[in-house]
Amino acid sequence: MSALWIALVVWLALWALNVWLAKGAVSRTRMGKALVPLLFGVAVLVLWEGLVRGLDISFVILPPPSAIAAKIATSLPVLWQDAAQTILKGAIPGFLIGCGAGVLVAILIDRSPFLQRGLLPIGNFVAALPIVGLAPILVMWFGFDWQSKAAVVVAMVFFPMLVNTVAGLQASERMQRDLMATWGASYTQTLVKLRLPAAMPFIFNGLKIASTLALIGAIVAEFFGSPVYGMGFRISTEVGRLGLDMVWAEIAVAALAGSLLYGIVSLIERWVTFWHPSQRH
Repeated sequence: MSALWIALVVWLALWALNVWLAKGAVSRTRMGKALVPLLFGVAVLVLWEGLVRGLDISFVILPPPSAIAAKIATSLPVLWQDAAQTILKGAIPGFLIGCGAGVLVAILIDRSPFLQRGLLPIGNFVAALPIVGLAPILVMWFGFDWQSKAAVVVAMVFFPMLVNTVAGLQASERMQRDLMATWGASYTQTLVKLRLPAAMPFIFNGLKIASTLALIGAIVAEFFGSPVYGMGFRISTEVGRLGLDMVWAEIAVAALAGSLLYGIVSLIERWVTFWHPSQRH
């Protein structure tokens, strides 16, 4: 129980420090913005470690962070191979294909009132379908290689991207569109010079949503069919062998990869939409 009490004391101390930093002027600096979530994460890990060891929880049920870190350190080649299979051959291709198709179809819908009334309701219906039900069907259609994982990812990211882009194309004001028409601009010129730039905040909102869904879709697809490696394959295999430390190691790598992809999209968004009020801080 001593480990539990030590963890509780450290957690309370870190929590108090975090609250003080969040309320102070430090939180408005660049270092403070990074320090507050970092301390929060460390506090959670310390509490997790103390609870597992202090309450003698079996590592099969819940391994402590130290055991997960040790597993990551000893399994780097396997984790890298799994991550490369899932991310580079499944998540990234599906993300690019799905998002690109979502933008193109949104432009077609914008030009056709018939598609606006007919395709969007169908899109909302398909987006509500559970991916766990779609994944095995797509794996049967496209086989057990990267194509099936990319297809699952496309199914997950296409409709969020479509809905956000359609909303973004309507974001420009009517007066601005009338002014472009007064200058004799064609639909393509209005689209490129006015409507797509105005839609960029919406498009990047869809990209950020898709960046998190892409990795989830690729991992779920590997539950139903995969080569002998991949993050989803490893998780399902190690659960059957009660290797929960490896499962949590894969989850940690997936979380880091998803956060990295989300961060890259956010950085590109700040560069592209620097003019938008949401970027002025």
